[in-house]
Amino acid sequence: MADSMQGRWLLAALIALAYLVFCTVTVLKYRRAQREQEKLWAADASHTDPCAADGTVLVVFASQTGFAEQLALQSAQSLRKGGMAVRVLPLGRLTEQDLQAARQALFIASTTGEGDAPDGAAGFARRMADAMGDASLAGLQFGVLALGDRSYARYCAFGHALAAWLRRRRAQPLFDTVEVDNGEEGALRHWQHQLGVLSGHTDDADWSAPSYGRWRLAQRRLLNPGSAGGPAFHLSLTPLDLPAPQWQAGDIAEIGPRNGDEEVHRFMQTLSLAGEPLARELASRMLPQEAAAIDALRGLAPAQMLAQLPPLPHREYSIASLPQDGTLDLLVRRMAQADGRPGIGSGWLTLHAREGQELALRVRSNSGFHAPPDASPLILVGNGTGLAGLRAHLRARAAAGHRRNWLVFGERSRATDFFHRDEIEAWQAQGMLERLDLAFSRDQAGRVYVQDRLRQSADALRQWVGQGAYIYVCGSLQGMAAGVAAALQDILGAEALIALAEQGRYRRDVY
Repeated sequence: MADSMQGRWLLAALIALAYLVFCTVTVLKYRRAQREQEKLWAADASHTDPCAADGTVLVVFASQTGFAEQLALQSAQSLRKGGMAVRVLPLGRLTEQDLQAARQALFIASTTGEGDAPDGAAGFARRMADAMGDASLAGLQFGVLALGDRSYARYCAFGHALAAWLRRRRAQPLFDTVEVDNGEEGALRHWQHQLGVLSGHTDDADWSAPSYGRWRLAQRRLLNPGSAGGPAFHLSLTPLDLPAPQWQAGDIAEIGPRNGDEEVHRFMQTLSLAGEPLARELASRMLPQEAAAIDALRGLAPAQMLAQLPPLPHREYSIASLPQDGTLDLLVRRMAQADGRPGIGSGWLTLHAREGQELALRVRSNSGFHAPPDASPLILVGNGTGLAGLRAHLRARAAAGHRRNWLVFGERSRATDFFHRDEIEAWQAQGMLERLDLAFSRDQAGRVYVQDRLRQSADALRQWVGQGAYIYVCGSLQGMAAGVAAALQDILGAEALIALAEQGRYRRDVY
């Protein structure tokens, strides 16, 4: 009997010891995994030039399945390639001190169930509901990538709630919330595009390649001959694939750019390469410019060389026409890269592509900039080639007979930069454009911009908003968008502007 009891005690002790060892190993594995995760989240100093960044960008994720975390890590990598210092962390760990210290923060937020926060962010969501920290975040600029499923009634609800909470605390949006329906790749490419604008690193390969359609460049027309600014062009494209894609005012064209024939020929000549099939492949790849990078490709078989050259990233342009116009129109200004070469997208569209040539293009829905749902008054504000998105809206309003439209447009000089002047003045004469305010910055001693015109028309602006007007802004992120936001806040008040944004009556398509 004693031996039996002793045996049972020994067995129990061994089981307890095995369980203790199992728990210890599990804890050690968890801590090791946690340390590895922390390494992924931490900023990598080897990718960061301390002199190139004014401060660390927070990239904050709220993830249920791990997808938001994956996107956060990809976003951080993109920003670091642009020389920015980045800190990645889950929303559940974000503190008030983190927010107060940051100048820029990007939030990638999933929505679960019927509009709920992910489990790991539930505590933060409760603190948001309890107005966690009343202090102003006026020094913070933010962007939100909202992940959701459109089949649910409260689509992307947590991402929008997070953006609204930041607005109420006076943080300033860098761009409107980017919605992603079930991982839709076009929306993710748009987010990647915004990251490139933010960091200045716009030649990163696309996270996913667009499925382009075939289009023909039917016409290209210079809009501003003699301008002191860069040349701007009106382009008209026609589809080669049937049925022709459809779009709405506010939607985006994703362009697959190509290198010019001369650049490809020069690259091939340097490496003693030949062959039209190889030239076609190289036309769609990032070609190195530094001698050392080119020399590293010498002697490689074509397939090996192409494997080392990433595809050219897509470029986004606001569509300036409607399907019933018969063409997809763009307004594109030729930009220059740091070394003086034409921009990847603008160089292709305005210089290298020939009229009649086939182009790669995909139409992407941009629901955040679609038309108001009714005949409500519409105030359209933009500068430069930002007129593209506004033009599409004006054409749609004219076709629908909605006459309460107010355009505020700015450029350098009336004589050379009044894009689509005949069309705009015709709308005004026909009563389709109730009000037109122009800001040509170089036509007088003191510079005048669209935000100045808004301030000069403050009473009328308040009246229009009181009558239910929507405000749409399209154009440059740097300078114009921030200036317009500041003017609107001064004229309408911060609370009113926040309310307009939450109601969908203040929308922006900025780049």
